Amino acid sequence: MIEHDVLIGSLMEDSWLTLEQVAAACVVEPDWLLRHIEAGLFPHAESVAGVWRFSGEALLRARRMRQLERDFDAVPELAALVADLLDEMDRLRARLRGLGAD
Repeated sequence: MIEHDVLIGSLMEDSWLTLEQVAAACVVEPDWLLRHIEAGLFPHAESVAGVWRFSGEALLRARRMRQLERDFDAVPELAALVADLLDEMDRLRARLRGLGAD
């Protein structure tokens, strides 16, 4: 049986993760992530001095996309579209909570 470390907790907005850290958190190979970056599916990833870095938001996106691809056999572009929609729903729910609506 293979045991995987689970990344639990919240990420600070100013914290950055490496390509390897995001890949490990999503239980994918770094090449999976690179293919998705090259396809333009991670608009928030940035390369600084040739090193990719990711925000907490990008980690959530990567996890969602991987889950959609795995669970529904979704192509990467469809997984990215659904991840965008889920992100927008999260933002709208947060706005509603901020306005006092549940």
